[in-house]
Amino acid sequence: MFTVHFIENKNILLSQLLQNVPSVGQDLKIKGRKAKVLSVNVINERTIHVNVVREEIKKKQQPVLDNKKKKR
Repeated sequence: MFTVHFIENKNILLSQLLQNVPSVGQDLKIKGRKAKVLSVNVINERTIHVNVVREEIKKKQQPVLDNKKKKR
C-alpha cells in the first residue's frame, strides 16, 4: 500500500491509499473532473507525489434578458 498525494500547482487535491501507482501520461478522474498525470515523485518507500493537470471547466454564458416591458 502506498500513500499517493495528487498535487496541482502546489495544492494537494487528493490523498489516497493505493496498491497501484499511476504512471506518467495516464488519464484520471479526480473529484469528477478529468486529469492527466504529468510526473510521479517518490518521496520515500510509501509516500508518492503525483503531479497532475486538470481539464478546464468551460462556463456557459447566460443569455441577456431583454425586458422592455413597463413595470407597474
